[in-house]
Amino acid sequence: MPTVLVAEPLAPDCVTWLRERCTVIERPFSDTPTNPTFNEALAQADALIVRTYTAVNADLLAKAPKLRVVGRAGVGLDNIDLHACRQRSVRVVHTPGANTDAVVEFVVACMLDATRHRLYLQAPLAETDWNKLRDELVSERQLSSLTLGIYGLGRIGSRVARAAAALNMRVIYLDTRDIDPAQRHGATPVDRETLLAQSDIISLHVDARPENRNLLNADAFGRMRSNAVFINAARGFLVDPFALAEFMIAHPRATAIIDVHEPEPFGPDYPLLDIDNIHLTPHIAAATRDAKTAMSWVVKDIWKVLSGEPPEHEAL
Repeated sequence: MPTVLVAEPLAPDCVTWLRERCTVIERPFSDTPTNPTFNEALAQADALIVRTYTAVNADLLAKAPKLRVVGRAGVGLDNIDLHACRQRSVRVVHTPGANTDAVVEFVVACMLDATRHRLYLQAPLAETDWNKLRDELVSERQLSSLTLGIYGLGRIGSRVARAAAALNMRVIYLDTRDIDPAQRHGATPVDRETLLAQSDIISLHVDARPENRNLLNADAFGRMRSNAVFINAARGFLVDPFALAEFMIAHPRATAIIDVHEPEPFGPDYPLLDIDNIHLTPHIAAATRDAKTAMSWVVKDIWKVLSGEPPEHEAL
């Protein structure tokens, strides 16, 4: 039976399914690549399954002489050196689309959190307090009167556009590709300056290519509205955190909701800490049980490769 090393947690049902076909070794990848327990298992592995925090690079691959396939239980491949894998004839499979619904729901929830006041009552109120509270909780804006700017109209960005259209928002987008109007869900293409200047809410959904590092920099934030809502549930390195911090401090009516960070977890010197209008979440946009299970079914493509069959989702 082939040996599969699982380096980060998977849904139990998916591990059980895999155990019926393979020898499964579950060894968490520690913060140090010299972890002897992990490396002993890696040396035996025909397949390796990772999620977000295991870096599959040339150094790791050199310790895996039997490795035939790497499975990413997720969508992005930022932590996998595809070139290094190709050089060693190691195939890479992943689960595109597995977390799309979860991330879209998270972005919509962030938009509502940033624009609609809510308070849950724990006790009855006197009539004067009731009326006072109702007056205090009047929101200045509603989504149907706002413009959403989507930076990157790919798989998730296009679904965010569809959700926003259903909420009667005006949607504009910026993408490097020429996208068929039928795939835009009513969103209008604009240039970078227009997207930054006209958007009440900006949601970031671009890919991990190196040239996108610090894509949102001081110049970009300087072009945004003073009360803009900025959401990043894509990748931490896309945003210059110092520029974001400076903008948010200078514009207290603006809001930032940041789910992805560099590094993760961040330390006490993270520039986005302790700023009232910046809200940080611990990389949870895809954190639903359904999404985690769907991503964990990467085991099926792992088994296909080990069995000599073509996988459904291979990173080319």
